[in-house]
Amino acid sequence: MGKICKLHLSLFLLLSTFSVFAGENSHYDFSWLDPDKEVFVLQNRTYQKDGNFYVNIGGGFTASGAFVDSLNMQSRFGFFFTEELGIELLYSKNSGKENDTAQSVRNQGGAGSIPFRRIVDQYYGAYFLWSPFYAKINTFNKILYLDWILGVGYVNMAENNNRKEFSNSGTGDNNLESETHHCLSWDIGLKFYLSKSFDIRMDLTALHYQAESALGLNSNEKNWYSHYDVSFSLGYKF
Repeated sequence: MGKICKLHLSLFLLLSTFSVFAGENSHYDFSWLDPDKEVFVLQNRTYQKDGNFYVNIGGGFTASGAFVDSLNMQSRFGFFFTEELGIELLYSKNSGKENDTAQSVRNQGGAGSIPFRRIVDQYYGAYFLWSPFYAKINTFNKILYLDWILGVGYVNMAENNNRKEFSNSGTGDNNLESETHHCLSWDIGLKFYLSKSFDIRMDLTALHYQAESALGLNSNEKNWYSHYDVSFSLGYKF
């Protein structure tokens, strides 16, 4: 076969691929297979989000803060306008305390060794959601359906910190100072479907905010801080 014929054949095959598109509503003929066998096509969504409200309730732990151990309880309520776009409201109640690392600094560091920490009490906010990927995983002869959800939003957070310890202006509980912050937030979630109504969801939620540093008591110096929560929840779709 000459070079010109090969070129024409390559162009024909390339152009042919452009006309092949497997959409979500595409139909497939597998009549040549055993009639008793089921065929699952990735493009067809078994579980859909479009036009549905949902609620998730669960809990988890804080994955940031070297001197704090913290747990959280979270509730989420949202709505998807399409399969890819939605909104969500989030409320998280956190409870934390200084961990062994903080106590080691206080006990072994000598006089003046103070671990600076912020303990988040609660936060709430709203997110814009984008769910670009829908997947099916075949494991142990069982198909798992999941959505990957990305969110960006605004959060109001309340926390307490021990900045006053660095100025020796108090002792014990008098060292604690309560503050609220406006946070930029993002969230990554994986939703595993149990049925058309129920799911299990895993989330990583990040909060980024500006606050006065421990050494900025007199200068009002501000630094950027971050807080990360991991949570697991049970969801129900209306």
